[in-house]
Amino acid sequence: MKKGMKYALLLLMIVQQRVNGQTNELTGKLTLKQCVEIALANNLQVNQSQFSNQSDAVNLQQAKGNRLPFVSGYVAHGSNEGRSIDPYTNSYIDQTVNFANYGLSASVYLWNGLSIQNNIKQNELNYKAGQMDLQQAKDNLTITVILAYLQVLNNKEQLNNAVKQANVSKNQVDRLAILNKDGATAPATYYDMKGQLANDELNIVSVKNSLESSKLTLVQLMNVSYAASMVLEPIGVDDNPLLYDASSDQIYQTALQQMSIVKAYEFRQMSAAKRVVVTKAQLLPSISLNGSLGTNYSSQAYRSLLQSTADVATNAYVFVGGNKSTVFQPQSVYNEQKISYGDQWKNNFNSSISLVLQVPILNGLQARSRLNQAKIQEKKAGFESQTTKTQLHQSIDQAYINMRSAFERYQTLQHQVSDFGESFRSAEIRFNSGLGTSVDYMVAKNNVDKANINLISAKYDYLLRVKILDYYQGKNLF
Repeated sequence: MKKGMKYALLLLMIVQQRVNGQTNELTGKLTLKQCVEIALANNLQVNQSQFSNQSDAVNLQQAKGNRLPFVSGYVAHGSNEGRSIDPYTNSYIDQTVNFANYGLSASVYLWNGLSIQNNIKQNELNYKAGQMDLQQAKDNLTITVILAYLQVLNNKEQLNNAVKQANVSKNQVDRLAILNKDGATAPATYYDMKGQLANDELNIVSVKNSLESSKLTLVQLMNVSYAASMVLEPIGVDDNPLLYDASSDQIYQTALQQMSIVKAYEFRQMSAAKRVVVTKAQLLPSISLNGSLGTNYSSQAYRSLLQSTADVATNAYVFVGGNKSTVFQPQSVYNEQKISYGDQWKNNFNSSISLVLQVPILNGLQARSRLNQAKIQEKKAGFESQTTKTQLHQSIDQAYINMRSAFERYQTLQHQVSDFGESFRSAEIRFNSGLGTSVDYMVAKNNVDKANINLISAKYDYLLRVKILDYYQGKNLF
């Protein structure tokens, strides 16, 4: 009992260390790969797919085991009271009999329309389909984590940008506060700029909230506790990216070879075809080889041993020479001896072997109905496989259009940021020299601020679209 408690405490300590280690890991700087690995280890759907695939492996092992003989043995010990049949002499007796029976039987299919072999192939295909389902669950989670990771980085960069915008307004407020104190500027200009600073600070609060919400979404995908101190490793983003170097059709052709969901449906289609073959075999004759061994024991088993033989007078007589003579006959004396357990085991030993031909004639159309159902499932699996490919093509076409649109938007916003940047620089020079109004300054500032916000979003949106196309082609996403 004490030893068991020690093991329980040790296990609890190990689990606690793993939990603490995971929590500590989240408080440090995490890479994209680490986030994906944590999510894969903790995700419910991934683990369910893994358990399902393990079940498929057991079914495959069972299908292979059907090739082996079916062997069973039995041992029976009992006691009969009153009138019963002596298992040794097979005659009625009226006394207590202790008995025992032992047997071993085996049966193996020699031929059953190749049903066993095709059933093994069917289960192999199901197992491979399960492996593809598991991989697809991992792939789906991976791309989802990547998108959530990019959203955190996007909001983080937006926050940095919002802080810079607020700092620009803060510098102007500080400058105008001095001028307003000296009466060198109109009070309205000073208070307009303070209002602009408040707007920028409100924007910081809003972006901070978006950042924490995106972090929460990411840790939910990772199935771990939320940690506000979590920091993500930035991903290198090219400020001047090139258009994706593959066409929609090229991506689709690669996806047909790489996507796990396509392979899963193809394996299930092949499995359904094997199921039809297996079901057809149930309409064919089967040949099996059967054998058995057995022996028994009875407490009332005795043997008669000859002790002596003597001539004994009988009631019969004969006349010899006119004289009456008694007839004598030999009479044997036997000694009853109980047969030992070992002798009965050997003496009662029996064996049999048989070759059985079984021909299905009529079973209420059950076999025929199962065959028709199998054919329907085969058609259904083929339709699902083709539909999956069609939907995949449609998804890739849409993703490719979204990628081109994101690329064009990003390029346009780069020019817009550059143009509004020059406009703001000029407006700032005029405003600081007293030649421009606060309204002109704030309009120019808001324009360049909005353009920078849109550019950051467009940059990560394009990166997201690229990751999706890479995902369809089975490329490394890290």
